[in-house]
Amino acid sequence: MRDDLQGLEISQHELQKLTNLPVNNRLVIITNTIQRLAKLYIQKIQSSEGATVIFIGFSTFVFGYLLFDIFLKIFISWMTIPSWILLIILGLWVGGFTQSILYLVWKNKTKLVKLNMTKSLQILLNDVERYNTVIRAIDINDQIEEAGNPEVLIKERESVLAALKLTKADLVRALKTERILRENKSFILSNTELFVNNLATLTAMQVNEQATEHGRLLNEALQIALDVQDEMKRLQTQG
Repeated sequence: MRDDLQGLEISQHELQKLTNLPVNNRLVIITNTIQRLAKLYIQKIQSSEGATVIFIGFSTFVFGYLLFDIFLKIFISWMTIPSWILLIILGLWVGGFTQSILYLVWKNKTKLVKLNMTKSLQILLNDVERYNTVIRAIDINDQIEEAGNPEVLIKERESVLAALKLTKADLVRALKTERILRENKSFILSNTELFVNNLATLTAMQVNEQATEHGRLLNEALQIALDVQDEMKRLQTQG
């Protein structure tokens, strides 16, 4: 990725920090991780460092097995099962136990997100995904250009990146606004009169920004405040 694209993408860590929720959390599958490590190991073997990698990997495996075998003979001498079979069984058990723990953690995080998900947050998360897709598309386009295809050069690149920076700033602001309103919803609902003037000001800001493309995401953040106002009205009507 070129230097001018560095830092533009909204990372998973940054998104979770902005929302204070484990959004877009994915279940870690141990077998997938093992496959990625195996592919990386094979790539290292095929490189100029292949002999060194094979030696280190084989030595680590043998040393680990010997330690395991010595441990069994000292502390579990009554065990009649061959150490290599026991090692396989232990590996499968540890793997299954770890996968179960990872699943429970993922399930709890998913439940937490569902409980706190709002319509506005879902919209903003979709906007973040589209924004990151644009960044990745530009990166791929840059790679194609560097491969010897100058015709795919992005015209007015600086203007495009400047617009993306504005978009990111608006997204971050919108996510921060949504989090503040979501985490203080009960207080806002119980102190309606304190926020009437602020909401009127936000509405005026929304009108002023409607004509600009970079104001679209800011308007989304302001819409969150207006949604809260509508909800307060509904609650008052119900009361």
